[in-house]
Amino acid sequence: MRIDVVASVSEIRSEDLVHRSAVVIDVFRTSSTIVTALAHGAACVIPVETVPQAKQLQYEDMFLGGERFCKKITGFDAGNSPLEYTKELIQGKNVILTTTNGTRALIKAAKALNVFSASFLNAKACADALVHLDRDVVLLCAGSQDRFALEDGLCAGMLIDDLKHMTQQQVRSNDLGITVHQAYLHNKDQLKKVLYEGNEAKRLIKQGHALDVDYCLETNICSIVPVLESDQVIRPWTTKKDLHN
Repeated sequence: MRIDVVASVSEIRSEDLVHRSAVVIDVFRTSSTIVTALAHGAACVIPVETVPQAKQLQYEDMFLGGERFCKKITGFDAGNSPLEYTKELIQGKNVILTTTNGTRALIKAAKALNVFSASFLNAKACADALVHLDRDVVLLCAGSQDRFALEDGLCAGMLIDDLKHMTQQQVRSNDLGITVHQAYLHNKDQLKKVLYEGNEAKRLIKQGHALDVDYCLETNICSIVPVLESDQVIRPWTTKKDLHN
């Protein structure tokens, strides 16, 4: 099994996705928000790239969520804080979501055979799904402002480590994959401490989102694996779904 890591959404190329499963990682906060919304009973999450697209799709029973540069979009039901997506607010609803980096990464990854969304919250469940599919993988770190983000890289490293332990195949990676895996191994016992020093964590805390940072750094508390389906809607993945196997 080959697992390559891409540093940011601006670096992904169409050829990176051919005949592969893709995993979009946006720890702060899109991936964490999507998995939380589905875990709390949202019918689906619809990722869109622009604010006008989100507003155009809005109708009854839709929950409109989104941010630009960590700030909630005026007139939306919620921003991009996973803590806003409570069961009471979103159960049974379709969530439309547009974010600065994460939803853009999901849309760009759509040419892959399968597109999952992973965070620390569901890393092991996502690794298990990848082992089940048994094909090469590209881990797309959404990044921040088109640059590599520490939290996405270390989450990718955790996924690689999980896959190495869960598959009987030899796991090979590109240089960035090797780097983030080694960084994860070196820091796994102090992961939160290290990630609190990252630029994006500091920025969120400065803007009053410290609770989001705390929550997004919890590990393996959710078994939901969000998958972008052929109709460009994200729903929970199950082994029964026909995903190009």
